[in-house]
Amino acid sequence: MKHLVGSPGTVSGLSLRFGQCLFAAGSIGVMVSASGFSNYTAFCYLIASMGLQLLWSFGLGCLDMYALRIKRDLHNPVLVSLFVVGDWVTATVTCSCLLVSRDCCLIFQRFKLLQYSTSSSMWSI
Repeated sequence: MKHLVGSPGTVSGLSLRFGQCLFAAGSIGVMVSASGFSNYTAFCYLIASMGLQLLWSFGLGCLDMYALRIKRDLHNPVLVSLFVVGDWVTATVTCSCLLVSRDCCLIFQRFKLLQYSTSSSMWSI
């Protein structure tokens, strides 16, 4: 298999997974800091999807770190397929939750409920 930037078992892959963990944790922090976020199901789903993204990225980051430590190649077609499917699932869930919460923000702005729109509008940027 080709060795691409960000592929499993490389330093760039580890840094990308670390970045995903960092941004997922940051987004969870921003959403939880909004008062009354739990009153809206869309925001709860968004937090749950970011939790899934955080766990997935952390697990693959640990696997990358382990592979770098023992100098093992992770370019097995079965492993790469598993990573691709897992990334696809987490991206699809996160994107769908993002779109639902963005639509809620548009409704909030239309009805002058701007209290919750700021934290979730930052997601779509």
